Amino acid sequence: MRPRILLVDDHEIVRKGIRQLVDGPTRDVCGEASSGEEAIQKVLQLKPDLVLMDYMMPGMSGAETLQKIREISPSTKIVILTVDDALVQYADKIGADACVHKGNVVSDLHDTIRQVLAREYPLQA
Repeated sequence: MRPRILLVDDHEIVRKGIRQLVDGPTRDVCGEASSGEEAIQKVLQLKPDLVLMDYMMPGMSGAETLQKIREISPSTKIVILTVDDALVQYADKIGADACVHKGNVVSDLHDTIRQVLAREYPLQA
């Protein structure tokens, strides 16, 4: 069975670009959300294996969204997408399974997804 991925970003063009990168024969993008609130609803509805989530969105904060997803679906993996260099360094401290800088999405996202789903991702100490 292919892993199910939920994309969460307030910019539709970013969601569409990420979808093109990750959707394929080995993974299934099961849905998209444009806010933290919508992400919570979609996690409950779609039960994804992995959430790829922008950390800086209007409305519900990335930290709050991440915490709520952990509460309602503890087994769902969460990869944060961000432009904040500092955030990449402490993904584990905010409860994410991994963090990818948006500038490196094309080069790093496939390996990060594979590693997180395989529970191999080496988080920073």
